Amino acid sequence: MVVSSCSLSWISPCLSHKLNLPHTNCLPRNIATSSSNTVFCELDTTPSGESHCRRRPLLLGIGALTANLQPTNLVFAQEKPDRYRAFVDYEDGYSYVYPIDWKEFDFRAHDSAFKDRYLQLQNVRVRFIPTEKKDIRDLGPMEEVIYDLVKHRYAAPNQRPTINDMQEKTIDGKHYYTFEYILTSPNYSSASFATIAIGNGRYYTLIVGANERRWKRFRDQLKVVADSFRLLDI
Repeated sequence: MVVSSCSLSWISPCLSHKLNLPHTNCLPRNIATSSSNTVFCELDTTPSGESHCRRRPLLLGIGALTANLQPTNLVFAQEKPDRYRAFVDYEDGYSYVYPIDWKEFDFRAHDSAFKDRYLQLQNVRVRFIPTEKKDIRDLGPMEEVIYDLVKHRYAAPNQRPTINDMQEKTIDGKHYYTFEYILTSPNYSSASFATIAIGNGRYYTLIVGANERRWKRFRDQLKVVADSFRLLDI
C-alpha cells in the first residue's frame, strides 16, 4: 500500500519523521484526502545525533494535508485492528502496530520500543544494522537463517532455544521472515515472535515477547504486532 508523502500547512516548528498514530479501526490509503475531521498525532522532535526523544501531542486537520506528489512509500496499516496504535518511522523506513495501552520506553541499541504499562516483560522493540544484502532471502534458506539466529544470537549460553513456527511472506514485493521461539533457562523462560527483513541497505529486526507463563493468553495479541511490520522506501 502506497501513500503519497504530504506537506503540512500547519505544523510545529520542528518537523518529525516518526509518527505515533492514534487508535482507529482503519487508516486511510491516501492521507492527502480532504476532510474536515481531525486526528491526534504524537510526533518525535528528534535533535541531531539522537535516536530517541520525548513525543508530544499535535492536532492535525486532515484537510491541511496536501500531496506534493513525491512517490514515497509511506505504508500505514490499511485495516489496523481494534485496540492497536500505529508507529510509523518515515526517516528510518519502517512501521508496525502495538497495543494501544502500551507506552514507549528506551531499549538499549534499539530504534523504537513499547511495553505493557503493568507487565513490562511484554514489549516490542525494533533495531536495524547496515547490510550490503538486498533481500532477506540473500541470507540463505529460511530454516537455516532462523535456526542460526535463535541458537547463536538470541539465546544466552544458559538458555535452551526452541523454535515453534516459522513463516515467509511477501508484501508489495518485499520479503519477511516471521518466527516464534522460546528461550528456557533454569529460572526463567520467555516466548517471542520475531520478524526480520532487509531493505534500504538495512537489516531490520522486530521482536515482541512475553513471559512464557503468560504466552498462551497473549500470544494472538502479540502475533498481530509481529505480522504488522512493514518496510518503507526511503
